[in-house]
Amino acid sequence: MRKAKILAIGDNVCDKYLSRGKMYPGGQCVNTCAYAVMNDVSAAFLGSFGSDEVASCIQQTLKSLPVDISHCRYYTGENGFACVTLEGTDRVFIGSNRGGIASGHPYDFTEEEFAYMKEFDLIYTNLNAYIEDELEAVAATGVPVAFDFSLRWTNEYLRQICPHIKVAIMSCAHLDGKTREQEMKKAAGLGVPVVLGTVGEDGSYLLYRGQYYYTEAVNAEDVIDTMGAGDSYFAAFLAHLLKLYVKGEIKLDGSMDLSRVLVESMKEGAVFSAKMCCGEGAFGYGVPLVGRIIDNRI
Repeated sequence: MRKAKILAIGDNVCDKYLSRGKMYPGGQCVNTCAYAVMNDVSAAFLGSFGSDEVASCIQQTLKSLPVDISHCRYYTGENGFACVTLEGTDRVFIGSNRGGIASGHPYDFTEEEFAYMKEFDLIYTNLNAYIEDELEAVAATGVPVAFDFSLRWTNEYLRQICPHIKVAIMSCAHLDGKTREQEMKKAAGLGVPVVLGTVGEDGSYLLYRGQYYYTEAVNAEDVIDTMGAGDSYFAAFLAHLLKLYVKGEIKLDGSMDLSRVLVESMKEGAVFSAKMCCGEGAFGYGVPLVGRIIDNRI
């Protein structure tokens, strides 16, 4: 039986920990690929790399996992990076170069690349991918798209993205319960069948067919670093769902009620997320910090 396959289109960065003097491969799409592999799902990354040591670190890590990067683009210039520090076990973002060279190079996907996308069971992307103008065309491949809004969205942005995606994740820890429900309903009302609202240590909510479902968070035994906690939850959630799909145990065409399976997937995400908080960086692979740093807190 074949493995489920996920393609992540978008961001790649190194998280530069000023408090440790180390940097770790990351970015939501790279994290998703790494976590998918850890959950026995084949993964590929499609994004833009620069030509510096940061880019080399990420490429080498992805190849070793292994994650397919055969369709990535390469440009001369600075790769994306973020500067962070730790306050206790919580990572605090200090500044970034806003994706480096990736922000200045639109995808302009080719027919070959659209054909490549069709080889996958699901496409993952997010608000840091600079993909908004091409998302409709990506969705037209017929492959379901999962989109991470993080905690930054507007009504206009939801109207732009939601008609083209099947799964949405919204980080809602900053919202009260009433507002969280309102925001999740907005996404569902714009055509998203499955809407996840995560609230950190207070668990996660899912809106499906007009019904809310709740799953408690799992407490990690020894929290070291919360970097990638949300990404690991979402990746494990998607991986569990896709593995059942390729086994033929569920359908993703809307013809069957998936509520039980979705709740199972939420629990898988909570367990895996707690596990990943027990290591350094999003998923490890730290190397000595190189290159410049940015501090835009002021």
